[in-house]
Amino acid sequence: MKKNFFERFSDRVVCITGSPGAFITASLLVIVWAVCGPLFNYSETWQLVINTGTTIVTFLMVFLIQKTQNKDSKAIQIKLNELIASYEKASNRLVDIEDLTEEELDKLHKYYEKLGQLSQEKEHSQDPVQK
Repeated sequence: MKKNFFERFSDRVVCITGSPGAFITASLLVIVWAVCGPLFNYSETWQLVINTGTTIVTFLMVFLIQKTQNKDSKAIQIKLNELIASYEKASNRLVDIEDLTEEELDKLHKYYEKLGQLSQEKEHSQDPVQK
């Protein structure tokens, strides 16, 4: 499969920024910035440097992380759909569940919670130790 430039770039950046080295580098930058405070008399420019830098990095990272999250979510959905489709007793009604509205998902969630409670009650009623 051929990935486009943005996909390759975002995968690489997310991989790098999620590494211990990136965390250490960011921590060192903050420490260097803090140590430079007295040299710049804790001026507004000194404060603006860290504020601007962190704002820009945060702004850009939000989009990269969201792109990666979307890709991961799609992959997980496809894997789950494959598992559902391969199990003959499974209900295929849930294969496209991610397309439902929030309200419809809440109703299904309550249904499966109730189903779980009924299943537990059934197990407890059949357990000879409980009797």
